[in-house]
Amino acid sequence: MDWGKVKFFLGEVLRNFTRNAGMQATAIGTVAITIILLGTFLFVRATLAGLGNDILNQIEISVYFTNDASPHQEAIVRSTLLHDPRIASVVFVSKAQGLAELRKQTNGIIDTSLLTENPLPDKLRVKVVDPDSVPSVADGLKKMDGVATVVYPQTVVARLLALGGVLRKIGIGVIVTFFLVAGIIISNTIRLTVFARRREISIMQLVGATNLYIRAPFICEGMLDGVAGSLIAIVVLTVARVWLWPKLMLALPWISLNSTTVNGPVLLLELLAVGAAIGAVASWFSVGRHLRA
Repeated sequence: MDWGKVKFFLGEVLRNFTRNAGMQATAIGTVAITIILLGTFLFVRATLAGLGNDILNQIEISVYFTNDASPHQEAIVRSTLLHDPRIASVVFVSKAQGLAELRKQTNGIIDTSLLTENPLPDKLRVKVVDPDSVPSVADGLKKMDGVATVVYPQTVVARLLALGGVLRKIGIGVIVTFFLVAGIIISNTIRLTVFARRREISIMQLVGATNLYIRAPFICEGMLDGVAGSLIAIVVLTVARVWLWPKLMLALPWISLNSTTVNGPVLLLELLAVGAAIGAVASWFSVGRHLRA
């Protein structure tokens, strides 16, 4: 390894980074704000997604058999469900169990002693592995012999699944917007540095320096901007998570949000990588325009 070249390279990076302190501060601040907004959005989206999944995971499909359904038909339906990889659990509730549950739920409001026979059918309580498969599982059960009706909160499931799709689309749009804003700021900062050193760069090209050799210090400068902004944002987000989030939950006790669904360390590493990537990509294109010119 040629330490002389390494020393020259690091010196160029440091010189570029400290030459336009005002613009560097603007770029770092912009990246920090962008990463804070991005991190907040991803945290809230993951928390809401976790809430939606918790609600969906608690949803049961109730399968009611016909009054004349034979034990064999009921066994076939149950066996089919147990062998279906989409199914998490199946619980059989007999007529007698159903009546006992009804008595307990009504707490004596309905006098079941007046009944001459049990009007309730046998049923199955079904939970699925993936909430997205609830509608398809329910539709399949409706077609099976011995099944009278299949009941589940269809409107709730449909709305929650639609909400998840909307959040994913919004997330992509917001992330792309954040990338563009931060990238433009860093690109303009690097472009000013390149413009100030255009004569030096021309001389380097004349003596045979490759474009990659000329471009590398500017790319590292952009990465430093991105990493510095990301570190500032991570500190702010960490403080907000430790100090502000518990107070927000106390102020909104009727909203059951569980932040444990968010993998904090992974999210912070992703934000750090995003900041570095924004700086590197923006610098690459900014310097590339000058070199092509």
